[in-house]
Amino acid sequence: MIKSYKDLDVYNLSYSLAMEIFILSKEFPKEETYSLTSQLIISSRSISSNIAEGWAKRVYEKKFKLHLVDALGSVAEVQNWIQFAKDCNYIDENKLNSLTQKIYQVGRMLTKLHQNWKTQSIQRQTSNL
Repeated sequence: MIKSYKDLDVYNLSYSLAMEIFILSKEFPKEETYSLTSQLIISSRSISSNIAEGWAKRVYEKKFKLHLVDALGSVAEVQNWIQFAKDCNYIDENKLNSLTQKIYQVGRMLTKLHQNWKTQSIQRQTSNL
């Protein structure tokens, strides 16, 4: 039973990914603080933030789905910034592959949630709370 956005697996995975990226980015050079590091942190946090914000608007199916699309945009942005981190030699190939797998998993989960979301059926499940 879904009672909160925190019950969504995609939210939890995206939050975990953002925290992993935050910790990893602490090792980036200081000259990247206001460029690559900040962009990567902002875009990674945007995924779970859009899920949470969309959840608050879930009774309006189109608005919720729009936030899921925005989260998917952030997924693509994170993948781009992670590739920059690899190409700048801030992370190695193994870390790139590990993060890429998680990023793709979040993207797949968001896509499925977007495709399968039906506001009325979820409202019935959560109305008994």
